[in-house]
Amino acid sequence: MKTIFSYLKPYKWLVVTALLFMLIELSVELIQPLLIAVIIDEGIVGRDQSSIIFWGSIMLGLSFVAFIAGIINTFIASHAVQSYGFDIRQALFRKVQSFTMTTFLKFPTSSLITRLTSDVTITQNLIFMGLRIMLRAPLLVIGSIIMSFIVHPKLALYLVIGAPFLLIFLYFMSRKGLTLFSKVQKSVDNVTRKIQENLQAVRLIKAYLRGDFEASRFGKVANILKVDNVKAFRIMELILPVLLFVMNISLMVVLWFGAKEIQTGGAQIGELVAIVNYAMRMTGAFSMFSFIIIFFSRAKASSERMEEVLLVNEGIENFEGGMTEHLSTIGKLEFQNVSFTYPGTNAPVLQNVSFTVEPGSKLAIMGATGSGKTTLLNLIPRFFDATEGRILINEKEVQEWPLKELRQVIGLVPQQSILFTGSIEENLGWGDSTATEDLLREAAKQAQIHNSIERFPEQYNTRVGQKGVNLSGGQKQRLSIARALVRKPEILLLDDSTSALDIATENALWEALEGENATMLVITQKIRTAKGADQILLLENGEVSAYGTHEELMKKSSLYREIAESQQEVDEQDELHS
Repeated sequence: MKTIFSYLKPYKWLVVTALLFMLIELSVELIQPLLIAVIIDEGIVGRDQSSIIFWGSIMLGLSFVAFIAGIINTFIASHAVQSYGFDIRQALFRKVQSFTMTTFLKFPTSSLITRLTSDVTITQNLIFMGLRIMLRAPLLVIGSIIMSFIVHPKLALYLVIGAPFLLIFLYFMSRKGLTLFSKVQKSVDNVTRKIQENLQAVRLIKAYLRGDFEASRFGKVANILKVDNVKAFRIMELILPVLLFVMNISLMVVLWFGAKEIQTGGAQIGELVAIVNYAMRMTGAFSMFSFIIIFFSRAKASSERMEEVLLVNEGIENFEGGMTEHLSTIGKLEFQNVSFTYPGTNAPVLQNVSFTVEPGSKLAIMGATGSGKTTLLNLIPRFFDATEGRILINEKEVQEWPLKELRQVIGLVPQQSILFTGSIEENLGWGDSTATEDLLREAAKQAQIHNSIERFPEQYNTRVGQKGVNLSGGQKQRLSIARALVRKPEILLLDDSTSALDIATENALWEALEGENATMLVITQKIRTAKGADQILLLENGEVSAYGTHEELMKKSSLYREIAESQQEVDEQDELHS
C-alpha cells in the first residue's frame, strides 16, 4: 500500500490539517465525561447551581468547537481524497498507455477497468474514513482508557480486562478479511468481463435469440460474486457481536464493583458515571471496528491490484530519444527471415518471412485467415518485436528508430474500424491534432467519404455514436482511412480496410491514393485489389507461399491461381444475376 498512499504526498498539509481538526473533535469528546463527572459531584450532589451553569457552559462551548472542527475536517478530507483519486486514476491510465502489447495482454481488460474504477474508489473511501473515523475510533478507545485511569484507576482496570483478547481477535479478523476480499475483487473482475462481452455482442445476442442463455451465464458469475461477498461479510460481521459482548461484560463488571466502591466511599457517583460514559464511548468505537476492518481489507486488496499495474517496469514503451535522421525519402521496408511467436505460446505465427517494399510502392498481402497477415503489419510499428530476423526501414532496424518517431511516420488502418465518441471532424483530427480544416477535408476527399459527410445535416460536425453505430460499415472504413491520411504518413498500413466498399468506390479510392506519397502495405482478400499493387505477398500458414506481381504469381503459384479463378467465377455469377 506504500506506493498507493505515496500519491497523497502533494496533499500532506491538507491531510495534516484534517487530522488536526479531527483531534480537536476527539479531544472534546474525551473531555466531556470528565466535565459531566464534575457537574454531578459538585453541582448535583453538592447542590451548587453556579457550578452546573459554569461547567455546563464550558461543555456547550466545547461542543460548538467540536461541531465546527467536524465540518472543517469533512470539507478538507473530501478535497484531499477527490484530488488523490484523480491523480491515481491518471497515473494508472498513463501506465496502461505505456504498456507494450505483450504487457497489455497479460492483464484482462475487465481487470484493468475494475482497477481504474472500483479499486480507486475503495481506496478513496479508506482514506476518507481514515481522516474521519478510521483513525478516530482507535484513538477514542485509547483516549477513553487513559481518561478512565485519570478519573479512577481501580475501576479503569475492570474496564480494560478484556482488551488483550480483543486485540488478538481484531488482528486475526483483519488477516482473514484481506484474504476474503481479495477473492471478492477477482469475482468483480469476472462480472465486469461478462458485462463487457455481453454489451459488445448485444446485436449478435439479439439476432440469435440468446438473451436467456447469456442471462444464465451472467447469473453464474454474479452468483459466485454473491457467494464470495456473503462469505466475506458473514465472517466480518462476527466482529461486532464479539466486541459488544466483551465490552458489555466489562461494563457490568465496572458497574458491579463501582457500586461497591461508592458504598465504601472509594469512589464518587460522578466518577462512576464518567467511567461508564467512557465505556459506552469505547463500545461505540468498537462497533465501528467491523466496518473499519472490512474497508481496510477491501482497500488493501484493491491497493495491491493497483500497485501491480503501477510497479510494472518491464514491457514499457520508451518514447524518449530524438530522431537521428528523418526519412529523407519514402520509407523502404525490408523483412529479412522474420519469425514471430506470441508470448506464452509455442506455435510460430510467422516463419522466415522475407520481402522488400521499395519506397513509394504498394505491396498487397494475401492469405487465408490465420496465415499471419495482421501479425506481419503489427511488427512494423513495433506493437510486438520479431522473435527472429530483422525488419528494416531505410536500411535501419526498426529497434534502432526512436519509437515515437517511428510511429509518427506510420499510418495504420486496422481491420476493425474504430471511431471515438465525438464529431466526424474530431475523429479525423484524431490522426493529427495539428491538422488544419483544409487538410481534414482533403483527406476525406481522398478516402471518398467527403460527399457522404456533406449529405449529413451537420456535415463535419455530425456526432459519431459509440463505435460509430450511426454509420455504415463502408463509412466507418473510409473515415478510418481518412484519419490515417491526415497524418501524411510515409508508410501506410491498411488491414483489409476496403472490405465493405463497393467496386466503384474502392476503385476511386485506389485511384486517389496513387498520388499519396507513401509506401503502402495492403492486406486484402480481393484479387482485383491485388492486381493494382506493385508486388503481391501470399502467405500460407505463416510462411511465404509466393511473392511477385500478379502476372508472375498466376504463372508460378497454384494457390494464387485457385484464389483468382474462384473470385472470377463469383464475379461472373454476379454479372449474370445482375
